[in-house]
Amino acid sequence: MSAPATPSPRSPEDRCPGALRAHQAADGLLVRVRLPGGQLRPGQLRVLADVADTDGDGTLELTSRANLQIRGLADDDAVRRAAERIAAAGLLPTPTHERVRNLLASPLSGRDGRGRLDVRPMVRDLDAALRGAADLASLSGRFLFALDDGRYDVTTLGADLCWVAGEDALRLAGTDTGLRAGPAAAVELLIEAARAFLRVRGDRSDLWRLADLPDGPARVTAALGRPVAQPDPPLPADGPAVGGEAVPTVGVRPDGLVVAGARLGRLTAGQARELAELAATDEIIITPWRSVVLDSTRPDTVGRLATAGLLVEPSSPWRGVSACTGRPGCASALADVRQDLTDALADAATGAETPATVGEGGTVGGRMLPVHVVGCDRCCGRPAGPAVLAVATGSGYRIEAAGRSWIGNPSAALAARAEGRQ
Repeated sequence: MSAPATPSPRSPEDRCPGALRAHQAADGLLVRVRLPGGQLRPGQLRVLADVADTDGDGTLELTSRANLQIRGLADDDAVRRAAERIAAAGLLPTPTHERVRNLLASPLSGRDGRGRLDVRPMVRDLDAALRGAADLASLSGRFLFALDDGRYDVTTLGADLCWVAGEDALRLAGTDTGLRAGPAAAVELLIEAARAFLRVRGDRSDLWRLADLPDGPARVTAALGRPVAQPDPPLPADGPAVGGEAVPTVGVRPDGLVVAGARLGRLTAGQARELAELAATDEIIITPWRSVVLDSTRPDTVGRLATAGLLVEPSSPWRGVSACTGRPGCASALADVRQDLTDALADAATGAETPATVGEGGTVGGRMLPVHVVGCDRCCGRPAGPAVLAVATGSGYRIEAAGRSWIGNPSAALAARAEGRQ
């Protein structure tokens, strides 16, 4: 296991990166490309792969908000070159709002015959409305919108404002306060609710999220001054999705879609190009579970993706396993978490924990719990909802699950999932 290190204090400033505003990490500059609804075209994915190859570390990181980021840029000139190519590909439509285009949507909406509404047109409308609202450029880069098509897959992912099809409810930081709007009026309500948040927040720019605001949902609802309905009961965070699985399973689906996972949420430039090559339509979707959805009619698709090192087998021990950047890429990290987790999975494959055992137990609501390994208490990239966490402490790891904690290591986190200790 990797040696201990000394953590760096967290800055209170909102330093969320964008394509124009890079973050200085220990391994170089990092830029993040917002993909509203996780949507991009094959040609755009190729451009990002080329940028990663020429100016980054050769990989694309998939984030828990269905965005992509490039690490390891050498200097400001590299950031400028990357931004120019990202903009030319149509992925940077505004310099003023680029960091606030944080928008999740049900990844399979309109594509698998499930859900109550195809929210893809609403994604485009909300993105356009957000970019057209000059005052909303002052939102934090952490403020998150979501559009759930009624299958309740993104409702529990921690959005500040989430509209849910079917019930037509706007949930504020997960709370139903009775705000309602049909599909035709939902985008307007989302924009007005974001404005109400800014009004209530006032000059407290350190309050990035609605949940940071005391009594935020109630105060924002009151500031809107709209009639409200009787709120629905809270959704269980560990409940099953309605009308489809919560997390799209990797592999070929009956509807013809292909879902490919990326080990620890990282695509090599070559893997990204292979995905772009195999896409049969002009739409690729990045999911908040660090996987990629595409249509492909080629009979060799799964074989080619597997050969490229992507996850296409539901039984893969890598499925549902993620980690933050860790050392050496992050100065705050206390461990090389990716290597420690890779070693733990290798041990599992050789018998310490068999892949089948790791994948069979530890479920909530019929779903296997994710395992997330992090280098410090910030827990960057932590999945929303129930999960098994392994948190580096400098001398080992602390395992956390269902309000309990104990000393262990990434192998212990995998075992906790297998044993149902969550």
